Amino acid sequence: MNDRHEKVRQAINPDRLRKTFLDLLSIYSPSGKEEDIQLYLEELLNRAGFAVERQAVEGDRYNLHVTMGNTAPQLYLIGHVDTVPAWDLEEFGPRQEGGIIKGLGSADMKGGCAAMVEAWLALAEALPPADRPPVGLLLVVGEEENGDGSAAFLETCSPPPWAVIGEPTGLAACFAHYGYLEARFVTTGRQCHSSLPELGHNAVESMLRVLLHLWENPLFKREKSELVYSIREMSSSRAGFVVPDRCETWIDLHLQPETDPVQLQQATRQIATSADHSIDGLDLQIDFDFSSPGYNLGVDNPLAQSLSAIYQSMGLPLRLDAFRSHSDGNMFFAAGTKSIILGPGALEVAHTPDEQVLFSEVSAAAGIYAALCLEVGASSL
Repeated sequence: MNDRHEKVRQAINPDRLRKTFLDLLSIYSPSGKEEDIQLYLEELLNRAGFAVERQAVEGDRYNLHVTMGNTAPQLYLIGHVDTVPAWDLEEFGPRQEGGIIKGLGSADMKGGCAAMVEAWLALAEALPPADRPPVGLLLVVGEEENGDGSAAFLETCSPPPWAVIGEPTGLAACFAHYGYLEARFVTTGRQCHSSLPELGHNAVESMLRVLLHLWENPLFKREKSELVYSIREMSSSRAGFVVPDRCETWIDLHLQPETDPVQLQQATRQIATSADHSIDGLDLQIDFDFSSPGYNLGVDNPLAQSLSAIYQSMGLPLRLDAFRSHSDGNMFFAAGTKSIILGPGALEVAHTPDEQVLFSEVSAAAGIYAALCLEVGASSL
C-alpha cells in the first residue's frame, strides 16, 4: 500500500460514517418508496461537489449515478437503498447497543451503502480530480422486489467490467453466487361443509401431501442435497366453515453456482406431478415466476489478488465464500459484469425484526471499498 492509500485511509471519517448510517436507517425506504432516502443521498453527494445523475426508473423513482476519474469506470460500487416493509413502523429506525447498530436495512444493505458513500467522500477529499481512479457509485432502487433499478441502469449504460455489491457477507468476498428459482404451487379442490370433509376435496391436504412427496426425493433431502430451499408462504381460500378448495404455496430455491435453473425446474415439476399416483383427485399447477442462474468467477484474477493485499494491510482475515441468496449481482453478471458480493452484516438476520450489524464492520467496509477503487486506478482489470 502506498501514500495514496494512506491519504485515503486517513480521510475516512468514522463520525461522518456513523451519522450517515444512522440517518439512512432513520428514513423509511421500502421498495417503491425510495424518494426520501435518495433525496438525502443526493444532497450529501452534491455538497461534496459531485454532479449526481438521477436515472429514471419508474414514475418518481430513480437511481443515483456518480462517476469519478478521467476514463470510463472500470469498477462500480453498487448498493440498493430499498428495504423490505417494516415489521413495526414504530420501531423500524436505528437503535445502538454498544458497537452494534440495529434497525430495518442495517445489514441489507444500508450499512453497505453508508460504507460506499464514505469511501467515495474519502477518495474525493484525499485526491485531486486528476488523481482519482476511474470508478462509479450506483445507488439503486427496487432490489428487494424485481431489481428494476439495476435493470434501468443496464438498459441505458454500458455494463462495467467489475462491480462490488455491498450485500451482507460479514466482509467475506463472494466471487461465486448462487442461482435462484421462485416456485409457485397451487392445488385446487372442492368445497363442502367442514363437518363432512369426505364429500369435498381439501386443497390444503393435497398441498401438504405434494410437499411431503417432494421432500422424500433425494434432490430435496437437506442432509444429502446441495439444493437450498425454503417454503416462504402458504395460504388457502377462506369461505367460512368449509373445506378449502384452493391452496397456494411459494417456495424459494437457491442453487449452487454451477446448477442449471432450467434443469432444476424440469426435475422439480417431474417429481411434484408424480404425486398424482398417491393423491386421489390431485389438481396441481406449478409455475416458476422467476429464474436466475448463478456464477463462479474464480479467484485467479487481479481483483482477488488486490483484495488479499488490502485485507492483509488492514489486519483482516480474507474469507472467500459463495453468496447464497439472490441479488442484483446475478443481473449484472448476465449483462457481462464480473460482480463480487462483499459487505458488512450477516445475511441470516436480514429481513428479520432483529436485523443488526457491527459498526466496526461498516467502518472496515468503507476502507476496503476505498482501497479497491484505488487498486482499479493503479492496475488494469
